Amino acid sequence: MSTARFNPIIDLSKSPHARLQPVPASAVELSDTFWEPRRHINREATITSQFQKLEESGCFDNFRRAIGRKQGDFRGPVFMDSDVYKWLEAASSTLATHPTPELEAMVETAIELIEAAQQPDGYLNTHFMFDKAKDRWRNLRDDHEMYCAGHFIQAAVAHHRATGSPRLLKVAQGVADNICATFGPIEQGKKLGTCGHPEIEMALVELYRATSEKRYLDEALFLVDMRGQNPSVCYEGQPLGLGGRYYQDHVPYRQLEEVTGHAVRMLYLAAGATDIVLETGEEALREALDKQWDNMTSKRLYITGGLGARYEGEAFGKNYELPNERAYTETCAAIASVMWNLRLLNLQPQEHYADLLEHTLYNAVLPGLSLDGAHYYYQNPLTDDGTHRRRAWFGCACCPPNVARLLAQLPGYFYSVSNQDVWVHLYAAGTLKTTLKNGQSVEFKTTTNYPWDGTVEIELASGGKFGLFLRVPGWSAAGATLLINGEAFTGEILPGTYVELNREWQAGDKVTLQIPMPVRRIFCHPYVADNLHRVALQRGPILYAIESTDVSVDVRNLVLPATADIEATPRPDLLGGVVVLSGSAITSNDSETSPLYGYSRSPQLEGDPVDFTAIPYYAWANRDASPMQVWLREM
Repeated sequence: MSTARFNPIIDLSKSPHARLQPVPASAVELSDTFWEPRRHINREATITSQFQKLEESGCFDNFRRAIGRKQGDFRGPVFMDSDVYKWLEAASSTLATHPTPELEAMVETAIELIEAAQQPDGYLNTHFMFDKAKDRWRNLRDDHEMYCAGHFIQAAVAHHRATGSPRLLKVAQGVADNICATFGPIEQGKKLGTCGHPEIEMALVELYRATSEKRYLDEALFLVDMRGQNPSVCYEGQPLGLGGRYYQDHVPYRQLEEVTGHAVRMLYLAAGATDIVLETGEEALREALDKQWDNMTSKRLYITGGLGARYEGEAFGKNYELPNERAYTETCAAIASVMWNLRLLNLQPQEHYADLLEHTLYNAVLPGLSLDGAHYYYQNPLTDDGTHRRRAWFGCACCPPNVARLLAQLPGYFYSVSNQDVWVHLYAAGTLKTTLKNGQSVEFKTTTNYPWDGTVEIELASGGKFGLFLRVPGWSAAGATLLINGEAFTGEILPGTYVELNREWQAGDKVTLQIPMPVRRIFCHPYVADNLHRVALQRGPILYAIESTDVSVDVRNLVLPATADIEATPRPDLLGGVVVLSGSAITSNDSETSPLYGYSRSPQLEGDPVDFTAIPYYAWANRDASPMQVWLREM
């Protein structure tokens, strides 16, 4: 198999409006850090177990049926093909960094089936075969045809970058050309319409980047422009308007100033629109994206970084509608947020995008995967009675392979480069070896125990003149320090900024960043009814929760005094190695026998103080089932 020389998550190397370019994942080697167990799991447990689940669930058999190798009915939901494609993207990205004969064989199985299932006109979807072929492109709102196509195109581009082979890229161009030939301006003899589940927009832009064929970028823009138009033209009796806020179709996209409707659809659409801005620089789209991001982060974002308040429609709720126990917060929505923030960060490198990206990775994506790497959450509530548990697979299995592809690409999220600068967004022990746009080679080693410790040491293995931008997280308290070869940096270091170090570097130079990591109490806007008189605990980028396993009373009865001392303690023996928070709380006498209503506002506090231990929220539900809470009552 040939070896790719360039495999970024998104290729912005020729994007005229990108300030930064993500470093290829293959340029980054993560060492034995907090991330390493997940990277290890992704290679050896997650990828392999998911391949087996794709077989068991009938995903691969749908392809065999489509090419005449298997009889029977199509199995699963109409978008079943997308599970194969997301897995293939994860597997392909893993090939770029950790190829094995076993992984190559699994990828070959998928590719051979996909190639054979493609129709002569480029169409590819195993659901719409045989008697259902007549229904192709008839129900754009519900049938997910472009959605599946988008996931395949992204997988094909990832495979091309990982292996250098044009094999799948050729199939992807056939798929995209079929869409381009079918949908477009009426005056060109095409049909109006856009997909009910956005995803194709990101894929088409990335295919444009991989091939330089501008028709793919134009098609992505056309599909965004179709939203909110409610065209009166019908296609074979089906109205083309998607039908309102749920589908982000109630206003033209440039007039959309909030995140609304189905959370994953909304965020994939925003990511695709950001890709278009990266290529075109269109100011109206950029202004709309800024307003959507502001609405999301100020009124519709969970403390975990999770998104989507409602089980009904997997949707965003109203402003400040953020229930804890009924939080839907689909894992896929968190992944979509990470993808969107990556694009925004490279469009305009501002620290708050990196902050949200990091926070979401740790506290909204990672909970979706068990510590054994083979069980998953679809929903991620912030309080639970102990009955919500991860599962090995789902009838609608969109989340597991989505987790796999993000974690396979994770090294590519840590760094970006510009013409003569390296930007460090995330911290983990490991190495970076890359080349800037001006041809300058950069190689350095990072030593750190982040996120458990705020000390980050970067040692240069190569010299040269370039800028090094180090992120000082917004969550950090004032007091971060920076040493260069043991001498104190005299410039300003503020939380929520990047510190710029621009000099002629020598091999052996050392930069030491010390980020304070106090335990911080987080309070919520009073309009969020569930969180009145409650507090959450965070240390560094890690949000904490309490499970009943670690306390002797009902977690609902814990009341945290405002003056309680809380200590951080490493526990290498617990949950794969974590830092826990411990302290003393008091308890209320509330119980199932307490009256539903009464004349006293305050709980009756009783008994001796009770010790508690809080664990990282991402690690909850990896032991015996027990109730859990993120938001604690505060006295």
